[in-house]
Amino acid sequence: MSDQSGLKRTAIYIDGYNLYYGRLRGTEYKWLDVVSLFSQIIRSIEPASQVVAVRYFTAPALTKFARHGEESMRAQNDYHRALESKYPDIFTKILGSHVYEKDGTSLPVYVDGEPFDKSKTVKVWRLVEKKTDVNLAMGMYRDASKGLIDQLVLVSNDSDAEPVLEALVEDFPLVKIGLIMPLAYPDDTKKGRPASTGLSKLAHWTRSYIRDDELKNALLPDQVPTRKKPAKKPPHW
Repeated sequence: MSDQSGLKRTAIYIDGYNLYYGRLRGTEYKWLDVVSLFSQIIRSIEPASQVVAVRYFTAPALTKFARHGEESMRAQNDYHRALESKYPDIFTKILGSHVYEKDGTSLPVYVDGEPFDKSKTVKVWRLVEKKTDVNLAMGMYRDASKGLIDQLVLVSNDSDAEPVLEALVEDFPLVKIGLIMPLAYPDDTKKGRPASTGLSKLAHWTRSYIRDDELKNALLPDQVPTRKKPAKKPPHW
């Protein structure tokens, strides 16, 4: 399935938090040009891919919980502005939200080597991201149902996406599904979440890692012009 030129209209759906916690946290690659990076990876696997949309799903930073307070919020805003300005016809951010219980949440105390004991609890600030999974699932399904794409590529290692991929495979068998897992290269000494086999089984092709050199070569300029003030790489990034 492709257009008359033989190119596959391709949309990329990025789980922003999964990308951050799975691959970018603790690195110097947070100021990442996701459009450039994932377009290159996809074309290395499917050369006929033509990226027509990159949809980035995340939630606004909450200053009271962020390590750098308001700086974290400004950093996230500048990052989004940089991508929106550089790729106005391709990049779109879709925001969910964060919720927390103002009186705290009681959770069992973890003690190394001891079994779970629900009678021993402690109150914590439990921050939960909301809507992102649903927004991402709806975005993929609606684009496929409208006939806007020949190939969709999910950037995530979250098994919560399995139900929507199952539906896409069943309802739109001509749409190709690609999967890029934001994990370290297999030879890397870093340890993290294992790759989701459930997601891989539903994809036509899978890339289960992103190398450091790929991240390094796909960084945005330190300063990106916008219609207003330039978007600058945050000092703590």
